[in-house]
Amino acid sequence: MAQKKNPNLRLMKPLNLEEMKKKAGQYRRSRAKKWLTGIVLGSMMIFGTGMLIVNHPYDTVYSTSSYKRETADSNQYAAFGKGIVRYSRDGITYLTRKNEERWIWPSQFKNPEIDIQKNVFAVGDIGGNAIQVFTEDGVKGEIETTLPIEMFSVSDQGIVSAVLKNENAPMIVTYDAAGNILVENQVSASGNGYPTALEMSPDGTVLMVSYLSSEGGALKSKVVCYNFGETGKKESDRQTGSEEYADVIIPEIYFMGASRAVAVSDKSFVVYEGGQNLKKKTEIQIGQEIKSSFHTDQYIGFVLLNKDKSGYEVRLYNKNGKMLMNRELTGEYSNVQMVGNEIILYEGSKCCIITSTGVPRFKGDLKVDALAVIPVNGFNKYLVMSANELRVIHLAI
Repeated sequence: MAQKKNPNLRLMKPLNLEEMKKKAGQYRRSRAKKWLTGIVLGSMMIFGTGMLIVNHPYDTVYSTSSYKRETADSNQYAAFGKGIVRYSRDGITYLTRKNEERWIWPSQFKNPEIDIQKNVFAVGDIGGNAIQVFTEDGVKGEIETTLPIEMFSVSDQGIVSAVLKNENAPMIVTYDAAGNILVENQVSASGNGYPTALEMSPDGTVLMVSYLSSEGGALKSKVVCYNFGETGKKESDRQTGSEEYADVIIPEIYFMGASRAVAVSDKSFVVYEGGQNLKKKTEIQIGQEIKSSFHTDQYIGFVLLNKDKSGYEVRLYNKNGKMLMNRELTGEYSNVQMVGNEIILYEGSKCCIITSTGVPRFKGDLKVDALAVIPVNGFNKYLVMSANELRVIHLAI
């Protein structure tokens, strides 16, 4: 009997391995393309949200936590390491970011000033005879000077250079953290002039000093580089270089890393490079009155009087002296600092925050008279120190 054919049956063709490989590759590529598209779109959304948060202007704040502690009204504050330094005529206290005391170092100061590096800070008694050097763990060393202190600078190694008042012939003395004298320089008013600023390099091997003198009734400033390493051994007084500037006063010098320094005058700034033997690289004329200056290792900044109308300007340069940003500023602020990419200005409870690209991030009232404003990890999050309280605040619309 003849077998009936099933019309639904089909003969299987022989397997084509090349075709199967091709289809599998197409499937994998299609899946990868979908995954990649999803990742790119997700990244763009995250980046866009982040940019919106960073560049959005805010005008109010809300407090998420508060840590109170009764203290003296004369306290001053500075960010250091993972905590906050509180210093006053009665001594130094290192606080956590919850306003808890990690350690206390009692002292008797007439007029305390602080100088901060990455791993070390020093508090000196201007007009007195004491300089104390600290790390996050506590005191590193104490220095007692024989003459009153006019100004001082500490390196990241704890080496301190100080200008000591001695009638018309001050001395510049360099100490290790234990108070041992390393180098003494007698200043001659008829020579370089009178010191107006000094700064140690982070490694403690280079000292930059600006001097002011008068010649024929005209002011003259001189910036001198001293080297305490091998480079300076063969030089008289360890002086390895100097530059003179007519008709200017240079009240500020600072280092931007180990191999770059900046001298700020009343109308310009000068960038020096060269590591162990710093030389003038460029001089930038500001053209406006400088109200205050600020800096990081990457940026040189100024608050300037607006020459065309009332108010001020915030101007930012890179470390080579190229202008990056210039923005008008309304209001007057006595405190200015730059942390990361943010310029923070404050006066009492008033505060203004501008990014390095000139985008205004915040202008408003902190709801407390601020002695320090410190950005911390997290979007729009800051610590605000007042006389008796540490507040954690967030920027809001």
